[in-house]
Amino acid sequence: MPFPSGRVLAFDSGIGGLGVVQALRSTLPGDTRIDYLADNALFPYGEQEDTLLVTRLVSLIGERIARLRPDVVLIACNTASTIALDALRQNFDVPFVGCVPPVRWAARVTQSRVFGLLSTRGTARRPYLRSLRDSYAADCEMIVHGARALADLAEQAFLGYPVDDALVAEELRHLFEAPMGNRIDTIGLGCTHYTFLTESFRRLCPPEIHLLDPALPVAQQVGRILAMQTVCPEREDRPETLTLTGHPVDSVALKRAIARLGYDDITVLENVDAS
Repeated sequence: MPFPSGRVLAFDSGIGGLGVVQALRSTLPGDTRIDYLADNALFPYGEQEDTLLVTRLVSLIGERIARLRPDVVLIACNTASTIALDALRQNFDVPFVGCVPPVRWAARVTQSRVFGLLSTRGTARRPYLRSLRDSYAADCEMIVHGARALADLAEQAFLGYPVDDALVAEELRHLFEAPMGNRIDTIGLGCTHYTFLTESFRRLCPPEIHLLDPALPVAQQVGRILAMQTVCPEREDRPETLTLTGHPVDSVALKRAIARLGYDDITVLENVDAS
């Protein structure tokens, strides 16, 4: 059954969530409006304190909900999802879809019962990740690498800049050279940014590795939630927006990249505290 159209607000700390937007474009009807908000002034979220992020997210998302009136809000950020979804759902009467590390999926796929997870350092150290493992992969060895460099490399890839394979391989090395790392047969992407490095991962990993990117399953979940909503037609008529909380380092490259996803321009929210 095809998914209905509507208005979706997608959020991430940077451009990583645009990987999920890409999946939304291929999954939802062409007349679906997808607004995007990136809190790039505080990127990367994985390096920030939880309390600060929850307060900031409630404020930023609340402003966008009031202005855009989305049918569904997608938190396309693992860090934000793991720490702030409960607070967002308590504060706003709109459905939320989050992104969490694909631990359950990895446990279903792995044959060796050893899988790797690439994430931000913040996600790697949070108890939530261990609770996912205990709940869904208790019979597996989960090897986690909190990679600070990969999010930046992913942004370079999205903007069309070359990415040094050696830098990506160095991050993968932390998985394969860990105890039991030689038994890894599955790697989950625990940060939406990493979608843009998929080609590099496939080229640099052994060919038998299953690479799990949650972008498409998350997009399909958004479609299922839309199917349960009563969509207000006037919401669909307003143009889509792509909004940042800080000025991009290379606006020319970013505009060229977002044009591939159907966005015409960038709006920068003024007077957003970057702390």
